Amino acid sequence: MEPLDDLLRAVRADGAVLGTPVLAAPYALRFTDRAELTLIAPLRGNAWIVADGTPLLVRPGDTAVVHGAEPFVVTDDPDRPSATIDISCDGTVLGAPYDETAGGTVLLAGSANVRAGLPTRLLRELPRAVVVPSDHDCKPLRDYLEERIAAGAHGRRVVLDRLIDWLLVCALRDWFELNTPPWYRAAGDETIGPVLQALHTTPEAPWTLASLAAHANVSRTTLARRFTDLIGEPPLTYLTNLRMSLAADLLTEPDATVAAVARRVGYADAFSFSTAFKRERGTSPNRLRTPAKGSPATRRSGTERSPSSATPHTAPA
Repeated sequence: MEPLDDLLRAVRADGAVLGTPVLAAPYALRFTDRAELTLIAPLRGNAWIVADGTPLLVRPGDTAVVHGAEPFVVTDDPDRPSATIDISCDGTVLGAPYDETAGGTVLLAGSANVRAGLPTRLLRELPRAVVVPSDHDCKPLRDYLEERIAAGAHGRRVVLDRLIDWLLVCALRDWFELNTPPWYRAAGDETIGPVLQALHTTPEAPWTLASLAAHANVSRTTLARRFTDLIGEPPLTYLTNLRMSLAADLLTEPDATVAAVARRVGYADAFSFSTAFKRERGTSPNRLRTPAKGSPATRRSGTERSPSSATPHTAPA
């Protein structure tokens, strides 16, 4: 189990994600998507991210990720008082079209949401904004995205969305490897690594402290101490949180039933699962369920929409 596996599965940009304005100074863009993650990568010219605390400089070749739904500002000068322009990653075009020879700042930006809290531990550790330098491992992917922009490949939205997903996760992986918390290294620990692999591969299995200790070939006391030291919580507490996070994600799938989700995460019946879910999450599983398209609940609420009516999460252009 790699620490970022769940994040990779959970991150999804939705809609056209590439925005390539050529911005002439002065500019100050206020991003208002309220997305869980926003990618900011200058292709040409420096930019400053003003979120919480000290402004962060992002140079061409760097990749920045802003975490959290509160608006933030991207500007050419954080010390200059100026009015901001509200912008969302919905394909809005600001400035001149992309031109490799023109001056000004060219931004690549995209927003993505994270499904149902799967990678909560990662996101809790992530600062409001991080910058991964230009020499990070994802540079080839970033360069490829720039080539696609220059080639005018804006129409292949799904492909570009997935590339943005990869770039986001790649940048986060590099940042976590440079700023490694103890639990991030746990996947490579000879004792805890196999336990994490087992829990994430078969969270529905009837795991006990004894069976996990046997899997790791150590005593229960050794496993409990080592696991808590590295992860920050006991093994069975971690398993419960993992099951509840997975369940929260599964409940958003069309046609999901509480009973089916309960079985998927290791509970014998819907009642015991619902009781545990409400205790851990403070709400009932039914409140997270997404009605299937065409169901009476969907028709009554008017929430069924055609693909063309959906609002995409895309990058400013």
